[in-house]
Amino acid sequence: MAKKVTIFCGSDEPQKAFPPFMLGSGALAMDMDLTLFFTMGGLNIILKGGAEKIKLPGAPKTLPEFLDVVREGGAKLIACSATFDIVGCKDEDLVEGVEMGGVVTFLEEAEESDIVLTF
Repeated sequence: MAKKVTIFCGSDEPQKAFPPFMLGSGALAMDMDLTLFFTMGGLNIILKGGAEKIKLPGAPKTLPEFLDVVREGGAKLIACSATFDIVGCKDEDLVEGVEMGGVVTFLEEAEESDIVLTF
């Protein structure tokens, strides 16, 4: 059984938005199962056109490139539906391949994980 990593993505601040994807890419390269859970400011990463606005000079890839890497690697991407009204987001605003889930979804993913990281 593969090890499982769940990463809580709560910010669109570049220094916090990029590490989940860097570490997540590494987890996928190690054949681990990866779940990325996006909430609050982190939802901006998975909004259509959102990742393109977040830049980190010197990063090995752009955020849209990292997003493609984790999606192609089979990561599960979950948007926190409980925060949609807070940030003014609708499910049709999200990029392709993102699932919806709430607090219980995150807790279930975290409970089943070998590693849980928060950004």
